[in-house]
Amino acid sequence: MRKADLVNIISEKTGVPKVDVLVSLEMFFNEVKGSLYSGENVYIRGFGSFIIKKRAKKIGRHIKKNEAIEIPEHYIPAFKPANIFMEQVKENVNSLPSDSNSGE
Repeated sequence: MRKADLVNIISEKTGVPKVDVLVSLEMFFNEVKGSLYSGENVYIRGFGSFIIKKRAKKIGRHIKKNEAIEIPEHYIPAFKPANIFMEQVKENVNSLPSDSNSGE
């Protein structure tokens, strides 16, 4: 599902014009990104959390030069689904026929 599909579905189900749904979604995304930029996690009860994960420094390889390089410690955004959300997905996906679990 793409963002356009999501906008269409929400618009159809709520009767809100597509442009208003798009503006609301964009504001939601911007607020989540802004919170993560400032170091603050976002918690949405029953859905999940947008969090900042710390990656430890490690040794990598520059393949073309065949030399070791140090990758410094860094932070990445991540999503952690709520337990109830994970359980609902597990139950629903397990009830699908095995052919449709291919990812498309």
